Amino acid sequence: QVQLVESGGGLVQPGGSLRLSCVASGLTFRNYAMSWYRQAPGKERELVATIFDTGTSTKYVDSVKGRFTISRDNAKNTVYLQMGSLKPEDTAVYYCKVVTTPYWGQGTQVTVSS
Repeated sequence: QVQLVESGGGLVQPGGSLRLSCVASGLTFRNYAMSWYRQAPGKERELVATIFDTGTSTKYVDSVKGRFTISRDNAKNTVYLQMGSLKPEDTAVYYCKVVTTPYWGQGTQVTVSS
């Protein structure tokens, strides 16, 4: 049974930083690309970042380029999203996903507000 557990969300002021973590179990983690998505109230879920299985290749949505960094530790079955220079428009529930599978985490809330 595949499980993805996100953590690290919270309330942060504009310009601040957060690091999200997603721990995976029930699969051979190193064989899969991983993505972070987000969904703001009233909006569709949006792909934020993807990291491929070796960790050497990453992709980002334009709105977070230069501010967010996706990384992974295959020894810990964990994918991270380091978020910096946060803006109110980054407020959303953030989800991790195993690429090309139906497996999602439960989500972690990120709120950027003064």
